Amino acid sequence: MKIQILKKNKEKINFKIFDISSAFAGEMRNIMISEIPTLAIEWVDFHKNDSVICDEIIANRLGLIPLTFDPKRFNFKEECKCKGKGCSHCQAKFSLKKKGPCVVYSGDIKCTDKTIKPLYNKIPITELSEGQELEFEAYAELGIGKTHAKWQGAIVGYRNLAKITITKKGEACKEAEKVCPKDVFVVKNNKLKIKDADKCNLCMQCVEKCGKDVIKIVPDENKFLFQVERASGLSNKDILTKSMDILSNKLKEFSKQIEKLK
Repeated sequence: MKIQILKKNKEKINFKIFDISSAFAGEMRNIMISEIPTLAIEWVDFHKNDSVICDEIIANRLGLIPLTFDPKRFNFKEECKCKGKGCSHCQAKFSLKKKGPCVVYSGDIKCTDKTIKPLYNKIPITELSEGQELEFEAYAELGIGKTHAKWQGAIVGYRNLAKITITKKGEACKEAEKVCPKDVFVVKNNKLKIKDADKCNLCMQCVEKCGKDVIKIVPDENKFLFQVERASGLSNKDILTKSMDILSNKLKEFSKQIEKLK
């Protein structure tokens, strides 16, 4: 297996991965979306809410705020030494007290643990008019995207890379450059050439225009392009490494079950 990073920043990472099957690629995507543990607000105790938005909607908005945290420090509540009672290793406490007129943003909620905070400070929660107040305490826990979307680790898309072949006859089909929506082809020296095969999304418009015997495009079954955008407080590196750890543990467990059959 080989990985080539194409583009990365704090929010997204695009990479090519070679020599894997479609089943492996699909499982990678599923794990990054729904099985990586992330931290999100689960319980909210309202002391006062004079805003026009009801408690349930505000609680839902709070749950969807991505939180930065140290994944090595937190445990699932049911697996913690406190036996689910709630402690600093499985639960984080937030609080907020605001009086209008103002807009209440995600950056206004404060955690007792200074290492935990909202990933973005300007996510609007509600608006308070003159004299209105909002006061609550909230508790965040680890969870996975399978349980609720607020614990989703990342937004992930992938597709097969394409194998493109232009025959001698195809070099004269200049129309392919015009009909291709992804700018895959270019005409040079009066001949059709491949400009960037990685952009091909297998729409086949060039094949329909020029003919199957002129341009041949098939998906490469062992090469994939991944686009990963974090939807949690985890970094892209944490998302990728954790997904591989989870997949590795699954395979080890599967091997153990196979051994029992002997």
